[in-house]
Amino acid sequence: MLYDCGESMNPEIDVGQAEGAFVFGLGYWLSEHFIRDASTGQLLTKNTWEYKPPSAHDIPMDFRVSLLKNAPNPLGILRSKAVGEPPLCMSCSALFAIKDAIENARSEISRDTFFPLNAPATVDVVQTDCLVNVDNFSL
Repeated sequence: MLYDCGESMNPEIDVGQAEGAFVFGLGYWLSEHFIRDASTGQLLTKNTWEYKPPSAHDIPMDFRVSLLKNAPNPLGILRSKAVGEPPLCMSCSALFAIKDAIENARSEISRDTFFPLNAPATVDVVQTDCLVNVDNFSL
């Protein structure tokens, strides 16, 4: 990820903020599924047995973050820019990549029709959208 944070006051902190925001977004798009009781509205996924926020093991193994050089913000404090929200918004790229993978899986079985992919794209949702059928496997 190439991130424009203006003139960084502390590059290590800015890289950490960018990584953290991106991984936070990965959780939002891919794993954080809230379930509520239909009649009472009570939250049923209130702990990590049912609710799966990202953990340290969910950070990509090869995750490269670079800060854009020579991009000062003349109106910012010490010529800096905000760090946090832009990388969070970039995390939607994971959802689009999964949508593309599902489309390719469907085209392999000649079932490439339109389908909506809503967040979170959990493992069970992705498997269902891929139209996985035991008859399609061979040894």
